[in-house]
Amino acid sequence: MIPTLETPRLSLRPLELKDAEQIQELFPQWEIVRHLARQVPWPYPSDGAQRFIRDIALPAMARGEAWQWTLRRKSAPAQIIGSIDLRTKENENRGFWLDPRWHRQGFMTEACDAVTDFWFETLKFPVLRTPKAVHNVASRRISEKQGMRLIAMEERDYVSGRFPSEIWEITAEEWRARKIRTAPKL
Repeated sequence: MIPTLETPRLSLRPLELKDAEQIQELFPQWEIVRHLARQVPWPYPSDGAQRFIRDIALPAMARGEAWQWTLRRKSAPAQIIGSIDLRTKENENRGFWLDPRWHRQGFMTEACDAVTDFWFETLKFPVLRTPKAVHNVASRRISEKQGMRLIAMEERDYVSGRFPSEIWEITAEEWRARKIRTAPKL
């Protein structure tokens, strides 16, 4: 069972099939999909969210290979503003997207902190790796804020084309040390 995660401003709820309608309305925006992996169909089909949730996400969650949440502001809990997931795929343990209307407000950093903590403290994985297109500066900033380090460069296919890609990493020990350093002093 995947728990709901809470941050100061967000509720991260496990993805459900009933989320498909809202995601279908929100997701097919170039600003959202351009930095996502090439397997995301573009133009996005009219039943893309339902098929993704039903045929890919929920089965992977049931197998214990993925954990996926919708992001909702606590002040408007019925409204989905994005999604974040964890997965056991080598060098691809975390991915996310956020409605551009909510960019540059720290929401994704909050969500990443919550799921990274879940990855290490609940699931007990020793390392988290996340790929990103080199020109996805906002995603890189989140990795930097989390204390991750760049470990590799490679070419990857994205919805917007083939580009240089970075792989960022943080270990459980590094994550725990960062939490101690950044914890509020009493």
